[in-house]
Amino acid sequence: SAAMELEASGAVGGRVAALATGYLGYRRGGPGRGLELRSLRRARRQDVCDVGHKYYLELELQDIQDKDSTISCTAEVLYHLGTKSLAPDVQVTLQGELREAEEEEKEFYNRIRSLDKELVAENIPDSHGHVPPEMEPIFLLARAASGYVIWQNSTENTKFQLAQIKEVKQVKRSDEYLEFDYMILLHEMVSQEIIPWQMRVLWHPQHGVQVTQDKRQPKHPSG
Repeated sequence: SAAMELEASGAVGGRVAALATGYLGYRRGGPGRGLELRSLRRARRQDVCDVGHKYYLELELQDIQDKDSTISCTAEVLYHLGTKSLAPDVQVTLQGELREAEEEEKEFYNRIRSLDKELVAENIPDSHGHVPPEMEPIFLLARAASGYVIWQNSTENTKFQLAQIKEVKQVKRSDEYLEFDYMILLHEMVSQEIIPWQMRVLWHPQHGVQVTQDKRQPKHPSG
């Protein structure tokens, strides 16, 4: 089947690129590093008979804390036909190395481990879009974890992004891991819905981000 070049600035390419960026953020991001899409250079689509639609992308990503730090990558994304239950297959290949985040992550880990009682916070960023510096790693961790939720729940017709942490509570553990219970708001850019989502996140500097549970929450009537 022939592949079709897509308008790189078009809506479909943008949705696939958002998914690929979220997926990579989940795999390679954490409290010391966040990645965002800088530009979509190229997108093409291939219809795979009886399987689904496959997209090939060329992307440029940037480091959230260091906008001059950019990296190119290619992504292949396959959306399965008709089966609601299957997450898209995503493969991302980086051309080059991401910025080292070891120091920031160690510092964050030690800071949280040394707290007298479990961390609790809400509304990050606040209504002015401000993230307090000491909450930046908590926000970046939520971004990485939300990449998992975005990956698992994306279709060709959705474009999710993390809007806000409504609430985060650290969960007490007896082992070396840090655990946080997040209630986040996801913004679905196509329908303009704001969706509350709960996610339980494990993190350790050596083992990266793991989402151990996540559940879409009923929307609260506003006001």
